Amino acid sequence: MRKQALILVCIVVFGVVGSCHGGSLKKDYYDNTCPDAEAIIKNATEKRVTNDPTLPARFLRMHFHDCFVRGCDGSVLLNSTTNNTAEKDAIPNLTLAGFDVIDDIKAEVEKECPNVVSCADVLALAARDAVSFKFQKPLWNVLTGRRDGTVSQASEALANLPSPFSNFSTLVQKFANKGLNVRDLVVLSGGHTIGVGHCNTFSNRLYNFTGNGDQDPSLNATYATFLKTQCQSLSDSTTFVAMDPGSGLTFDNNYYVTLKQNKGLFQSDAALITNEISRIIVDELLVSEVFFREFALSMVKMGAIGVLTGNEGEIRKKCS
Repeated sequence: MRKQALILVCIVVFGVVGSCHGGSLKKDYYDNTCPDAEAIIKNATEKRVTNDPTLPARFLRMHFHDCFVRGCDGSVLLNSTTNNTAEKDAIPNLTLAGFDVIDDIKAEVEKECPNVVSCADVLALAARDAVSFKFQKPLWNVLTGRRDGTVSQASEALANLPSPFSNFSTLVQKFANKGLNVRDLVVLSGGHTIGVGHCNTFSNRLYNFTGNGDQDPSLNATYATFLKTQCQSLSDSTTFVAMDPGSGLTFDNNYYVTLKQNKGLFQSDAALITNEISRIIVDELLVSEVFFREFALSMVKMGAIGVLTGNEGEIRKKCS
């Protein structure tokens, strides 16, 4: 089924060691230069997740939003300047959170090994470690050796990030632009099993779907009634609901169960069951073991998008 991806990605699944993917990315890249780097990041991440169970969803989303703009180069972490509006201040990124925590984790690594570990790698590792914390084992491999980018532009975030309002063909194109296929699209959308959606990203489906004050007929009517109790107007941008109703803090494959019930929160979620091929993939992912295996594969593939390695980019001391 994914022989090609397995050859391409050379991932470590179920403890079987594979070789590398994504230019010079490799397993244990910092073994000689900062041997404790991954342990420091893991411990720092787990300590913070213990106090804030929303961090796994936040870090996972931040990593995704980083990789889809200029590749996984930490550019989403950069602050805007007087002359430049950075990615984090683009409309799709205004609800990202946890930047301060990434800065704190990076500071802990800096104490041990100054100017060695990139912010891009810190983010990739923290996302994996945060999501994996409850399982007490890594859910996917993070190959390392990324360098940090020096450019961050809000306009590029707007142009590259998939929108919650996207239809299926738009989503497929956005993912194809990054070297990801339909299977990756459906699998990585499973990240919506944790985290929240803000009302203004889906309330058009409740109140004004075609511009005539109507409701999206493809949305489960009972679920729509519930959502209307939470989001009472089109303009509400502060209220949010769990993307995976009833399971919003648990990383599992329940997202696909909700899709089958027409309870996908965003149009981009509902879009996954409008195509025959993606519907077949959704059905496969209803099996928990299949979801975890496939998610691991697609995360390694995503984590290698457009990476800077070798002498490219820089190693930032402070991520922001």
